[in-house]
Amino acid sequence: MTINSLPRHFFVTGTDTGVGKTTVTVRLMQHFAAQGLKVVGMKPVASGCEWVDGRWQNDDVMQLTAASNVQAPPELVNPYCFQPAIAPHLAAAQAGVEIQLDVIKAAYTALTGLADVVIVEGAGGLLVPLNETQTMGDLLRMLELPALLVVGMRLGCINHALLTRQVLQQQQLSFCGWVANQVDPEMRMQPENLQTLVAWLQQPPVLHLPYLGQKA
Repeated sequence: MTINSLPRHFFVTGTDTGVGKTTVTVRLMQHFAAQGLKVVGMKPVASGCEWVDGRWQNDDVMQLTAASNVQAPPELVNPYCFQPAIAPHLAAAQAGVEIQLDVIKAAYTALTGLADVVIVEGAGGLLVPLNETQTMGDLLRMLELPALLVVGMRLGCINHALLTRQVLQQQQLSFCGWVANQVDPEMRMQPENLQTLVAWLQQPPVLHLPYLGQKA
């Protein structure tokens, strides 16, 4: 699997929070835009926002918007945005809101009519709750998108990557590859860890990003 073999629409999930999902999503958006495709990024649920230009805005969402070469209404790009930087279901509860997956699906469907490529970025990991009964994995299933797994290359990443892959398999969710993102420049035995992941995930990464001092 290479970047060019990725599907036109896919879902970026991660082994954890802070592993670089936004950095990877932006890089992939830039790649497809450079091929002349109409590209838009979507962040269905964001927590950790500031009041900017009359609405709550999240830094990740602003990065995705800047990388998009299609103008899309903010409410489609980011249907749910909450001020505190806490788990989405807790942030929603504080705001008196219930995150509804059908609202997100409607926004996603609208975006597919505007762009050739829609890359949806999740929040946290695959089993992050969105409401009392549904997780990010349930959203992935509802959107019928394959998952691209971002592995933050740091101590503990092998276990987190394999657990996430196992959940995808158990829930019969599609998997379209993984990305190795070097979030810890001082990680010991990085090449050996990478090769372990290649062996256990049974494929090389579609992209391997070096440490860039980037925000996740």
